[in-house]
Amino acid sequence: MYRIQTLNNISKHGLAKLPAALYEVGDQVQDPHGILVRSADLHQHAFGVNLKAIARAGAGVNNIPVDALSKRGIPVFNAPGANANAVKELVLAGMLCAVRNLDAALRFVDQVDPAMDELDAYVEAKKKLFVGQELAGRTLGVVGLGAIGVKVANAAHALGMRVLGFDPHMTVEGAWRLSSDVIKAASLSELYAESEFISFHVPLNNATRGIYCEASLAQSRKGVVLLNFSREGIIAESAITQGLSNGIIGRYVSDFPHGEWLKNPKVIAFPHLGASTAEAEENCAFMVVDQLRDYLEFGHVQNAVNFPNMRLARVGQTRVCVTNLNRPNMIGQLSHIFGVAGLNIAQMQNASRGDLAYNIVDVDQAVEPALVHEIKAIEGILGVRVLS
Repeated sequence: MYRIQTLNNISKHGLAKLPAALYEVGDQVQDPHGILVRSADLHQHAFGVNLKAIARAGAGVNNIPVDALSKRGIPVFNAPGANANAVKELVLAGMLCAVRNLDAALRFVDQVDPAMDELDAYVEAKKKLFVGQELAGRTLGVVGLGAIGVKVANAAHALGMRVLGFDPHMTVEGAWRLSSDVIKAASLSELYAESEFISFHVPLNNATRGIYCEASLAQSRKGVVLLNFSREGIIAESAITQGLSNGIIGRYVSDFPHGEWLKNPKVIAFPHLGASTAEAEENCAFMVVDQLRDYLEFGHVQNAVNFPNMRLARVGQTRVCVTNLNRPNMIGQLSHIFGVAGLNIAQMQNASRGDLAYNIVDVDQAVEPALVHEIKAIEGILGVRVLS
C-alpha cells in the first residue's frame, strides 16, 4: 500500500486515478511515499525517510527544495503545459485590458449612480476617456517559448499581431508547435527594442531573476506594456518603479499584486489567476497523478525537473531502480555486484541529467536485502528501490 499525502486541494477527479486497493490518500496521511502539492511551501518541510517522490500540480517548482531532494535521490514531478491554455487566455485578457483601457472603464461604470438622470447620455459623453487601440498590427515580444509561451505567441499571431520570440533553450517539440510566422529574435535586446508588448514565460531561477531590469528600460520602446504571468522577480522591482515613473513602461500587467504599485493607474494586477480554472486544475492533477503512479509502481520517469526521462517495458522477475551521482564506473560497479550475487541482468537502461543519473535494472530472480545494502554502500549512490 502506497501512502500519498496531499498538501493542497487536488482535483478529486485526479485523485480518483489512484486505486484504493493500492493507495492511501489524504491530507492526514503520515510518513508518505509520495506528496502531491500545488502552492504549499516545502522549503522548511520535514520529509520522512520513506518519501519516494513529490509531484507538483503545476509547472513552477520554486516552492519545492529540488536540490535537497535530488541529493536524496527523490524525483520532483511537475505538469508542464497542463495549465498552458489557462495562462494563455489570461495573458490575452491582460493585453486587451491594457490596450482598451478596460480596467479604467469598468471602474468608471461601477461608480456611476444607476438612478442619475440622463444616465445614457452621461455614459456616452464619458466613453471618450477610455478610447484605446487594437492589437492587430502591433508587435508582441515573447520571452520564453515553452508550452505557455508558444501558445501565447501563436494566439497573438492569430489576432493579427507581429510576434517576436526569444528562447535559447527551446526544445524540438516547442519548435514544432510554434507558428512559422513567429520571428526569432537574436537577443533580448533586439526583442525589447522592437516590442510594444512584452510577455514573460520563463521559470524563476538565478539566470532569469531580473531578466528585465533597469538597463532593459533603455533598450525598450516608450510606453511598452509589460506582462508578467510567469513569476514575481522575473522583472526587477526597481525597473518597474522607474519605468512607470518615466513613462517607458506604459502599463504593467501582472498576476502577482505588489503593494507598491497597487494604486498606480498604469498597473493591472490579478490575484494569481493564471492556472485558476477548473480545466487547468484537473489537467494538472491528471498529469502528475499519472506520473507519480508510473514512478512508484514501475520506476518510470516523465516530466521530473531533476531526473532524466526514462521508460522501459518490464522483463524478468524483479526491477531495481538506482539513483546515483553522475560519475564514471557507476554502471560497472552495479553490474559487478549483480554478477557476484549470481543475478542475470535481463535488461538495463541508464540516463543522466546534470549531476544525477538514473538506472532501471531488470533481473531474472528475486533480490535479497543484502544486495540492496551492498548497492547503497557504493559511494555516490543516492537511492535504491526494488519493485517485485
